[in-house]
This record gives sequence, structure tokens and C-alpha cells, in this order.
Amino acid sequence: LTSHLSVLSHNLCTVLKVPHDPVALEEHFRDDDEGPVSNQGYMPYLNKFILEKIEYLLKKLTEAMGGGWQQEQFEHYKINFDDSKDGLSVWELVELIGNGQFSKGMDRQTVSMAINEVFNELILDVLKQGYMMKKGHRRKNWTERWFVLKPNIISYYVSEDLKDKKGDILLDENCCVESLPDKDGKKCLFLIKCFDKTFEISASDKKKKQEWIQAIHSTIHLLKLGSPPPHKEARQRRKELRKKLLAEQEELERQMKELQAANENKQQELETVRKKLEEAASRAAEEEKKRLQTQVELQARFSTELEREKLIRQQMEEQVAQKSSELEQYLQRVRELEDMYLKLQEALEDERQARQDEETVRKLQARLLEEESSKRAELEKWHLEQQQAIQTTEAEKQELENQRVLKERALQEAMEQLEQLELERKQALEQYEVVKKKLEMATSKTKSWKDKVAQHEGLIRLIEPGSKNPHLITNWGPAAFTQAELEAREKSWKGKKSTE
Repeated sequence: LTSHLSVLSHNLCTVLKVPHDPVALEEHFRDDDEGPVSNQGYMPYLNKFILEKIEYLLKKLTEAMGGGWQQEQFEHYKINFDDSKDGLSVWELVELIGNGQFSKGMDRQTVSMAINEVFNELILDVLKQGYMMKKGHRRKNWTERWFVLKPNIISYYVSEDLKDKKGDILLDENCCVESLPDKDGKKCLFLIKCFDKTFEISASDKKKKQEWIQAIHSTIHLLKLGSPPPHKEARQRRKELRKKLLAEQEELERQMKELQAANENKQQELETVRKKLEEAASRAAEEEKKRLQTQVELQARFSTELEREKLIRQQMEEQVAQKSSELEQYLQRVRELEDMYLKLQEALEDERQARQDEETVRKLQARLLEEESSKRAELEKWHLEQQQAIQTTEAEKQELENQRVLKERALQEAMEQLEQLELERKQALEQYEVVKKKLEMATSKTKSWKDKVAQHEGLIRLIEPGSKNPHLITNWGPAAFTQAELEAREKSWKGKKSTE
């Protein structure tokens, strides 16, 4: 296998007329829209082939080898292809061709010839080449030449090494190719007619003749249409498709970045609200702790004061009888106790106020929690609206496509109706011309008949719409003339008789 791949890669480099190194080889297989080959050593995956290029190249090689393309086998190969790779390097492609997976039953010489033919077509724009006999213009002798067909010219050489060029046949949209019957001992003849010259050529067999005629006819047809060769047109389509996919991918990435930025902003807002809630909770906890500490201190002070009051009261009761002078001190102490009682009431009032503050903090915390839940619901609503907007966009896209199809159908039906109306209008014009001619003939006949009747001396009169004056009545019904007309006729008769 190693020796076979070595020979195959050498043949491929020889056919491409490049040095036997991967950088120069990949340079020939790179598309026009790809960047230059990197010069950082022999990296294994520089300028990799995408699967579409691999399929296109393998199809060309299979057709050049005379085999049938196996689409199911290539689909199986695509399924087993490593998705982590962007494609194949040139050496991996050579190994794929050399392992016989798509060239079973073909020897190395056939594969090498197929590579040469594909290179000539895709790189050198050689559509067809081979030996044929050409008839001279001066000596009228037949000479074997090596013909090379390109998109706008046919060159012929002494041999296939292309060293001694004998002439060119310039092709344009005015050229044509015709098949000729066998004559002068030559078979498989065909004729190429150009603007100023005509070339008679003899192929080796009927198959070659038909192939050359078909190839030249296709080339002339492409020149008439102004279209590039098929492989260049396919390359341009692949290039446009890749640009379109890249633009769609960039647009999708931009939208994802915008959504990610919006999501990060919402996360930051939620984090800020959470920190505020934590600060409020910590402040409420500190206030609660202070309140409890104050309550404990007040209870301790109150209990201490009560014990002290009891002790003083006992001492005063013991000494009331003995020391009346200490009554004033006792009263003073009572006043102090009253003051302490007032302070205790103030402390209780402070405790009540602290409880109210605690209740206020709890309400604030509950309100913040409600705001957090409402904002979370709003975020979920925005997310659902985004999903609905995406679905709506897809639906509108489908609806626009359906409307376009309906409009195309309506336009087609309108064009058909317009053509039908045009046909009916032409028919109506023809009928109108026929009726017009008939009416003119009838008018001319009526006019000649009226003249004849006017010259007649009898009572004959054409039937015409009657006047509003009273008519004469005859034995056969109403008369065809009035009394005034009858008197005028009598006068004219009398005058004619007197004249005679």
C-alpha cells in the first residue's frame, strides 16, 4: 500500500507538473477564494478539501476511468467522516484514491491517466484531446495530428508532447460541425466550418467521431450563450454558496451575541436586586439584634431597680418610726422612682417604635420579593415573545413564499386570459369586417333597387316606415303612399301625357 501510494502521489505530481512536495500540490487544488498556502512547514491539514470538492473530484476521476459513480458508497463515507476535521489534505485525498475504495478493479496506469485527464480539464481547460487525421488545405493529403480542444480554440500538434504546434482552429458562435459520409478511403469523417476556413477531420472510429462532434458542438453552444466551462461555473456556484452560508453564519453569531449581551444585562440587574435584598435583610437582622439587646438590658435594669426599690422600702419602713427626718429623702426617692417609671415608659415606647420599624422592613422585603418575582415573570415573558417572534418570522417567510407562488400562478392565469381575450378580440374584428362588408353590399343593392323603383312609372314603392299623416286604404289594406304623394304622381303623369 505504501509503494502504491508513493507511485500514485508521484504520478499526480508529474501530471500536475509541480515538484513532489505537499505545498506546491495543494496550491494547484486550492479554489480562487481561498487564501495562500502557509509556509509553516508541512502541516497535515493546510488548504483542506471540503466534502463537496471531494465528491466532485471523485466523480470526475470515476468518469475519466470509465466507471460508474457509486453515490451510496460516498454517502456511507460521509457518515463515517470525522466531523472534527474541516476536510482532507492532498495526501489524505491521494490515500483515499489509492486505497481502491472508489476505484475498484482499476490499475495504477488507469488511475494515473484519469488524474491526467481531470487535471487537463480542471486546470488547463482542456475539454478533449487525442490523435486524428487532418486533411491539408494545399496538398489535400491526410496527416495524423494531436488535437487539443479548449473553450474557444482547437490546437493541433505533431505529437502529444505539445512541442511542435502546427496550427489553431479558432471557434466562435458562427462555427459549426457536421458529419460527413465516408469518401476517398477515409472513414468516420466530420467537418468543422469556420468564418474563413473549413477543416476535414477523420477519427479513428465512430465512437471517437461522435465524442469529438458532441464536444465541439457543446463548446460552440457555450460560446453562443456566453457561458464559462461547466467546471468553472460549478466552482463559481460553490463559491457563492459558501459566501452565502458564511454570511448567514455571521448573522446568526451576531444575533446570538446580542441575545447573550441582553441576557448578561438582565443577569447583572438580577444580581443587583439580589444584593440589595441581602443588604436590606442584613440591616433588618442587625436592627432586630439591637432591639433584642435593648429589651434584655431594659428588663435587667427594671428587675434591678425593682429589687433596689424593695430594699429601700424595707429600710424606710424600719426607719420611719425612728427617723422622721428621712421622710423627705424617701419622698425624693419616690420622685426618682417616678422618673425612672417615665423612662421605662419611654423605653417601652421605643420598643413599640422598633417593632413598627421591623414591620416596615418586613413589608419592604416583601415588596422587593414581589418586584423580583414580577421581573422574573417579565423576563420569562420576553423570552416567550422572542420565541414567538422567531416562529412568527418563520411563518411570515413561509407565507411570503406561498404568496409568491400564488402571485406567479395568478400572473400565469392572467397572461393566459389576456391571450384568450386578444384572440377573441381578433375574431370579433374579423366578424366585424365581414358584417361591415355584408352591410355595404346590402346598402349598395338597396340603393340600386331604390333607383330602379324611382324610375318606374307604376305605383310600386319600397316599404318604408310610414309617416304620422293618415294613410289611404286600399282593397288589400293600408296603401304604401299618402294622398299628397298620389296627387304628385298624378300631376307628373298628366305632365308626361301632355308632353307626349
